[in-house]
Amino acid sequence: MKEHYISSDLLTLPQIHHILLENHSLALSEEAKVNIQKCRSYLDQKIAKNNQPIYGINTGFGSLCKIKISENDLHQLQANLVKSHACGLGEEVPAEIVKIMLLLKIQSLSYGHSGVQLVTVERLIHFYNHDVLPVVYQQGSLGASGDLAPLAHLSLPLLGEGEVYVQGKKMLASEYLKSQGLAPIELASKEGLALLNGTQFMSAYGVYNLLQSYRLSYFADVIAAISLEGFDGTLEPFTSYIHLVRPHKGQVDTAQRMLDLLEGSEIAQQPKKQVQDPYSFRCIPQVHGATKDTLEHVRKVFKTEINSVTDNPNIFWEQDLIISGGNFHGQPLALALDFLSIAMAELGSISERRTYQLISGLRGLPEFLVDNPGLHSGLMIPQYTAASLVSMNKQLATPSSIDSIVSSNGQEDHVSMGANGAVKCYQILQNVEKILAIELLNATQAIEFRRPLKTSDFLETFIQTYRKEVTFVSEDRILHDDLIKTIQFLRSFSIEME
Repeated sequence: MKEHYISSDLLTLPQIHHILLENHSLALSEEAKVNIQKCRSYLDQKIAKNNQPIYGINTGFGSLCKIKISENDLHQLQANLVKSHACGLGEEVPAEIVKIMLLLKIQSLSYGHSGVQLVTVERLIHFYNHDVLPVVYQQGSLGASGDLAPLAHLSLPLLGEGEVYVQGKKMLASEYLKSQGLAPIELASKEGLALLNGTQFMSAYGVYNLLQSYRLSYFADVIAAISLEGFDGTLEPFTSYIHLVRPHKGQVDTAQRMLDLLEGSEIAQQPKKQVQDPYSFRCIPQVHGATKDTLEHVRKVFKTEINSVTDNPNIFWEQDLIISGGNFHGQPLALALDFLSIAMAELGSISERRTYQLISGLRGLPEFLVDNPGLHSGLMIPQYTAASLVSMNKQLATPSSIDSIVSSNGQEDHVSMGANGAVKCYQILQNVEKILAIELLNATQAIEFRRPLKTSDFLETFIQTYRKEVTFVSEDRILHDDLIKTIQFLRSFSIEME
């Protein structure tokens, strides 16, 4: 098993992709160990020498910051914090996202500005490496003060509380620790706050959503190319000269990809009767390209975030400073997640329009892409499903970041709602995947009516591979089964991250 060392080196999206895909284990670099230990030692000495109130270290939390806590109660204070904040509800966070939460929380704590014990970080690494995933719930975070409720659930197993999945089986965290001969961690001062403050719920969803978005963006291009061939569309709108006079990078790249995907196509090279194609075909570079440019912007935001310290207060032991600020506020992520949601919803929107064109009985294609329409409904109703999903995405893509609700007796009077945006974005991407699967079913059906002409070698190979899972629809059958197989087909591919 490969090992990834947690250090001050920048963590990138491709790195995370490979860590997850290749199941790397984690280990702290010597640099990280030293930083964690020096910060903790500084904090212990500071508390011993200083009787002044320091937020979150020897005071209450939120609007209770005015209450000073005695030195004898500091351990209990931190444990109480974790327990009281573990009030999440709703569906469980998917295991793959919980794993990213662990990775990002370990990364943030490793910089030595959070005051945690080394043993605490090492226990989180143990959980990660042994696939011990805390049960975390989707609802409960306001996206400011950190993702408090989700991160509390992530942290409960450190105390021997809550539930975990161990290699897919749910069990009590206390039972797991006992089975491994491990004692619960006794949290030191500030540790509970360090664990709960932070944006790792939003960040983990953001990383996962980005990885899925790049995959879906690629498939949107491939499937659109097959649809273009099925619709007998023209290559003229992808000519480089058009895009060089409006050189948005995503647009230029999409146009070139379409030309590459369709290189050598007999269908594309045959004479065309039509002068123009509908926008859903003609404007693929402009629409798909704008989404690509959005992905790059969102990627930059999350690259900064996952390499940041986002708990509070922050400890600068070399400068002898403990500073209370607001790095836990999720506004940068909330805006980025809303932007990503809108951009990806648009990929679904234009995809459904291509599906609609394909089943409309145009350009020599039979209505609903089936022989003997009337007796057979063919692919009439999958477009309804796509339309329903597109409409749902319009509702889900309404920005979360424009909302805020006062909490903690007015102390926390503006929040980002980025956690809601993160979960909604995840739902949108699931819908987009389904919409693209519906287009692929229609596009591959349409292209069979262009035979014996062939498309490009790449697309022919792609279609032949797909045909092993989903055959041509010659008469009415239960299309749900075909759509599930199509989704599974798309998920069988891993797209290399650059």
